[in-house]
Amino acid sequence: MAGATVTSKDAGLSVPDWPTSFGSLYRIPPMVDGVQFEHGHRMIAQFIGLRTIVLAVWTQRVDRRPWMRALGWAALATVIAQGILGGITVLFYLPPAVSTAHAALGQTFFCIAISMALFTGRNWVREAPVLIAQSDRPRLTTLSVLAVCSVYVQLILGAGFRHSGMKLLPHLINAVAVTAILLWTCVRVLSRYSRTPQLRQPAVALLVLLFVQLSLGFGAYLTRVEWGKGATVIAMSTVLTTVAHVAVGALLLATSVILAIQACRHTVVEETLLTKNSEAVTA
Repeated sequence: MAGATVTSKDAGLSVPDWPTSFGSLYRIPPMVDGVQFEHGHRMIAQFIGLRTIVLAVWTQRVDRRPWMRALGWAALATVIAQGILGGITVLFYLPPAVSTAHAALGQTFFCIAISMALFTGRNWVREAPVLIAQSDRPRLTTLSVLAVCSVYVQLILGAGFRHSGMKLLPHLINAVAVTAILLWTCVRVLSRYSRTPQLRQPAVALLVLLFVQLSLGFGAYLTRVEWGKGATVIAMSTVLTTVAHVAVGALLLATSVILAIQACRHTVVEETLLTKNSEAVTA
């Protein structure tokens, strides 16, 4: 949200140097005009970076799952790369491709952090997975992964438009596709797996977030594209709608990731489940 505010306020070059801020690594510059948004964004990023170092090291110490340890290092590597990309955007005067990659990598880090929270939660650690047969095609696992990919592409297209790297039309066309895929996925869950809370809850959240996001997208279009034409001062309505649109987009991506993970954990192909049941009876 802080990064989206920087973009919405056109404050990306308010602090012209990096990794220092006006030549200093530790002094806080006067927090006025665009500096308060850009330098505030950097301070939040530094805090997240420090917390991620603690998270990665602590995961190595207390978690015995090798893949979780790898995920901890992946989180740290991603947040470091994110910081470097943020610095490059300043040093090279906001190139659209780098700025878009900076936004997309931030979403990737967010999904890693959300996944780690899920994997270390009490329900995940203590409860055995509920295996449900899936016979419909495409499989729920396929649909949920497709939902993640479509939302991620949409966020990249949106970042490209916000950073003046592409036109609005691809973003709008993909929005229709994303809406269809998410509705398809949620309807499948609620019609076939509504008795499984691990699947039902993220599906319901996904539906709510989808309709909120569509409303915010329309509001952002009105305030930024239609009402903002020729404006010399960025209106607060533009900032609020665009930042909220970006934030809810991140929540959509994270929720779709959770649904995909839970679908992979709790559903199996019908033939596989029958084989496991037969083996259990034989044993």
